[in-house]
Amino acid sequence: MAPPDCSECIKGTVHEGQPIGKEEMVHGLNTYVVGNRTNPRGIIVVYSDIFGLLLPNNKLIVDQYAKSGEYLVYLPDFFKGDAVPLKIADLLIPVNAKKQSTLGKYTGILASAPSFVMWMTRHKEGPTNEVCMDFLQKLRRATPSSQKIGMVGFCWGGKYAIRAGLESNKIEVNGSKVPLVDAVVALHPSHLAIPADVETLVVPTSYGWGQEDPQVSIESKGKIEDIHANAKKAGRKVPEMEHKVYKPGRHGFAVRGNPDDPQERACLEDSVKQVLNWFGRWL
Repeated sequence: MAPPDCSECIKGTVHEGQPIGKEEMVHGLNTYVVGNRTNPRGIIVVYSDIFGLLLPNNKLIVDQYAKSGEYLVYLPDFFKGDAVPLKIADLLIPVNAKKQSTLGKYTGILASAPSFVMWMTRHKEGPTNEVCMDFLQKLRRATPSSQKIGMVGFCWGGKYAIRAGLESNKIEVNGSKVPLVDAVVALHPSHLAIPADVETLVVPTSYGWGQEDPQVSIESKGKIEDIHANAKKAGRKVPEMEHKVYKPGRHGFAVRGNPDDPQERACLEDSVKQVLNWFGRWL
């Protein structure tokens, strides 16, 4: 149930209401679980933005992935109870940016900067990567070979969703090397290391970029496309890649967009469709 002071968080997604899934322990992590538990077509794992399970939007979006009844969906707490507080969400990515004054924004950011820096030191790349890949390794080994796994990553989580599809993260299952997941969608993925995070992908990957995203530059799209084009020219096998651009696509457009703004509402709706269409092809 959403905290009483978080009505704006719920309004941050086109799907208003209360989450319908349940939190339970899955492969060592507290996980929001929703969907078909009996005979799912596939499993979808979601790596959220830095606000994790605290942000109702993340659960409501996951509910949409499960709505068809085809998928079992997991939203693990990869932050282990240490997600960024929601009050910072309202500063960094307000639902309605037009209502936020410049002075209020930067005064708030300056006030919250020390705690956010401390959070970053607790979630350095190495340990963060280990927590994510450990969960996926356990999930892959526990999942029948006939069932496929897809992964979605938003913002902070986008980097690790992409990494899940790298050749270097393959594991041995029943005598064969297999990727941790079978398909990936990364929406406004932040902190990408290019080319390291993308050049040895072995699974189909779909990207969503914001045209006016100041934190995840649209230039990353062109760089990644060039890397894969050059790999193909060199004779390397490159899985299918898809790049979609959202306008205006301010940062957090797939999670914290303003549903009262027609353009932002379209970004929210279309990013859900992007995920379901991609997994409809590959899972």
